Formats: sequence, C-alpha cells, structure tokens
Amino acid sequence: MIRILLVDDHPVLRHGVVALLGTQPDFQVVAEAGSADDATRMAEAYLPDVALVDLDLGADKPTGFDATGGILRASARTKVLIFSAYDSDADIVKAMDAGAIGYLVKDSRPPELFGAVRAAAAGDSALGGRVGARLMQRLDRPDDTLTPRELEVLTLAASGLSNRDLASRLQVSEATVKTHLHHAFTKLGADSRQAAIATAVKLGLIRL
Repeated sequence: MIRILLVDDHPVLRHGVVALLGTQPDFQVVAEAGSADDATRMAEAYLPDVALVDLDLGADKPTGFDATGGILRASARTKVLIFSAYDSDADIVKAMDAGAIGYLVKDSRPPELFGAVRAAAAGDSALGGRVGARLMQRLDRPDDTLTPRELEVLTLAASGLSNRDLASRLQVSEATVKTHLHHAFTKLGADSRQAAIATAVKLGLIRL
C-alpha cells in the first residue's frame, strides 16, 4: 500500500484528488495539509511514502518549495511529487533543487498521475508529459537554455526588481547580475529586459 500525503490549500480540490486516488487499490491518502507548516507536521506524524504537493499554497504564504523542504526534513523516507498548475522551467528546476523526485501538471490524465505516484514511491524520477519533454529539450540543447541562476535572475527581474535590488537579494554584485541578464538576453534573442521577460513568459520558462 502506498501511503500518500496531499498538500493543497483548496479543500474542494483536495477532496476531488482524494476521491480520484481512492479509485486505486494500492493507494491510501493518510493525511491532508493546506499549508507548508501543516505539511511538515503531517509528514512527521504519518511518515507517508509519497507527498503530492501543490506549489501555490496561497498568496504571501510559504510555497510548495518550502513545503518540500519541510517534508523531507521531517520524513527522510517520503518522496515529494509536485502536482502543480504551472510548468515553467524556473518552477521545475527550483522544485528539483528543493528535493522533489517528480513534477506533474494538474491537467495530466489520471493514469499519468497514478503512474507518477507509483514511480515516486519506488524511488524513480516521475516527470510527466510536457515536463519530461521540456527537461529533455534542456538536455539536448544545453547551450541554448537558461541556467538555473539565469532563470532565477530573470524571474526576479520580472517581479520589478532593479539590478541593485537583484544584487542585494542574491547577495552578489551588480556586475554579476548584469552578466546573468546579458547571457539570458543573448540566449532568448532579446535586446532589452522587457523583451527577454516577454519571450521567457511566452516560452513557458518563467511565470509572472
């Protein structure tokens, strides 16, 4: 039996996913959480095999990335599978860096979700549909894709931060920030910050 912790801040959506997972004889949802803090507590209390975690846990609140870290600290045996409405490169890379073993978008078909949960429980990477294809593209064209740092800088720039603010946030020099932005501009074929951000959003590399 695969014991699952479901982390999502929308009770109605949790109810639907619990019902869907309940159709599988080898799945058991042992706990639900609506926040990163609750997820950490539930992981420690129930030691689930898999945590199915949404990235967006409410405005101005700890995110699914935070929840991932908390879950893994509370229960080393638990495998985290991100289940999100977003599939930007920045989110995927950040989720993997946080320790998630897989990433699935919410418009995936039920069999894909079931397969991802079973793969995660077995300790195998679970990258569904578009996500897996996007990561393969990154591997096939490493010189044309943004690095995790370039994605981070461009994502922060998209939120309206100046180069000085970016340097302060990342604890690097403004020259380093400008270098990362220049590399991102070159790879995206853009000649300005606004054009680079617009192109990155259009390509699904970052989200606003």
